[in-house]
Amino acid sequence: MIEIRNLTKKYGDKVAISNISFNVNDGEIFAFIGHNGAGKTTTIKSLVGIHDFEDGDILVNGKSIKKDPIGCKMKMAYVPDNPDLYENMTAIDFINFICDMYNTPADERKSNIEKYGKMFEIFDNLGQDISSFSHGMKQKVALIAALSHNPEVLVMDEPFVGLDPKSVFDMKEIMRNMAKEGKTIFFSTHILDVAERLCDRVAIIKSGRIVKIGNMKEIKGDETLEQIFLELGEE
Repeated sequence: MIEIRNLTKKYGDKVAISNISFNVNDGEIFAFIGHNGAGKTTTIKSLVGIHDFEDGDILVNGKSIKKDPIGCKMKMAYVPDNPDLYENMTAIDFINFICDMYNTPADERKSNIEKYGKMFEIFDNLGQDISSFSHGMKQKVALIAALSHNPEVLVMDEPFVGLDPKSVFDMKEIMRNMAKEGKTIFFSTHILDVAERLCDRVAIIKSGRIVKIGNMKEIKGDETLEQIFLELGEE
C-alpha cells in the first residue's frame, strides 16, 4: 500500500507539487495521469526516494520514505520513463546486479529471469551489452530487472513507451496478475485508453494539484477517460 500524505515539493520558489494526498491500495492498479509538467514524475521520484520534499510524508506498506528509505525501497521496484541503464554491462549482469541488491534467492531469480525474458522475447539477447540495445529492448531489460525480485509495490513512469504491441499486452497481463496476488501497482501513462481498460482507480494531476481522483467507472461515467482529461485541461 502507498500512502501519500500532504506532499509538497518545490524547485526553488516554484511549487511543483502542492499538498497532495491519496492512497494506492493493495491489489489495486492505479493510474496517475496529467499533462507534461503537471507533476507526475516529480511525485513518482519523491515516492521512490530520488527526490526529497519539503512537507508531508509518503508511506510504503507502513514505512516512511523519509524515516526509513531503505526499508521502503526494499519493498518497491521502480521503472523510470527513460531506461538509463549501465550500458557497459550485459543485460543479464545488470538484472543480476538488481537482484543482488534485493537479496533475491538464486533459484527465484533464475526462474523469473527466464520467465520474463522469454515472455518479452529477449531471453537469447541477455548476454549482450546494453549499449547495443534499442530503446525498446532497454525498456524490457528495466522491466525484467524490476519484476525479477518479486516486488510488493511496482512503481512505473510511462512503462509502455517503446514497447511493441505484444510486450504491451504481456505487461498488462503481468500487472493484472500482480494485483490478483494483492500487490500494489502505481503508474503514470499518456495512453489513456490503456489506463481506462486496465485500472481500478485513477488520479488526474494538474499544475501540481490533484483535480480528480476515484474509481475509474465513477470518474469517467458515460464518457471516456480521454474526454474527462481533455475537459479538465480546458478548465
